[in-house]
Amino acid sequence: MLLLLLGVAAAGCAEEEDPTYVALGDSFTSGPLIPTNDHAGGCLRSDHNYPSLVAQEAGLELVDVSCSGARTADLTGTQTVFGNAHPPQLDAVDPDTDVITVGIGGNDEDVASLLFGYCASLGAADPTGTPCTLQDSAQPVPMAARLQTVRTNLDAAFAEIRERAPEAEVIAVGYPQLLPAQGSCPDRLPIAPGDYAWARGLNAELNDAVADAASRAGFDFVDMWAASEGHDICAAEPWVNGAASDPEAALAFHPFAVYEREVADRVLDLL
Repeated sequence: MLLLLLGVAAAGCAEEEDPTYVALGDSFTSGPLIPTNDHAGGCLRSDHNYPSLVAQEAGLELVDVSCSGARTADLTGTQTVFGNAHPPQLDAVDPDTDVITVGIGGNDEDVASLLFGYCASLGAADPTGTPCTLQDSAQPVPMAARLQTVRTNLDAAFAEIRERAPEAEVIAVGYPQLLPAQGSCPDRLPIAPGDYAWARGLNAELNDAVADAASRAGFDFVDMWAASEGHDICAAEPWVNGAASDPEAALAFHPFAVYEREVADRVLDLL
């Protein structure tokens, strides 16, 4: 049905509205500080994030409710950012929605903040050891258990999306490689080099969690882990920024415009 609707839109049929597209997700969808950026009550949405690019090039009517810091719970509950209350993202979805993209999960169970905040602080105190790996094994709720909760959350979230839009084409977007398979770059990614393997494993498991949930829900999946090989934070041509925010390019530890372009191309291929 989507292809038929796209064909009608392309033909310029005045009687038909453009197919509707709702973009759900966190900051890897919203694109904080990628020019031109709209503060959007703290959500920091860029007009060059992948939803904007997809909508423009596929002739879709976009409703972008992605928001920096979003968790799966914010799909169905209110998200407060810098004192601004945002309604549940899924309020934008209804049975007539034609296309949905969703990129979420990294903020659940504080996975991202533990990786880029807590682990970085431990690395500063013990740059030659494996402080984050050791701390994780000593925690009452280690990262493996947190990731299992993320998987459960994603399953519930994706089921809710399907219930609200049973006929929509839904595309889940995974996460890119943030750490290299070998080597380190403490200036860009200030985690103890000995913890890079542990952190990269966490990064991979998060992407796998999204992929598995998408498969169980019957959604298409954009595998940005595979696509971003050779473009981690330490690479010569990174798709994600390092520790220093650039107000003209990207927030710290968040995607550059090139990443959003790469996601958009893959979403467009599926459409």
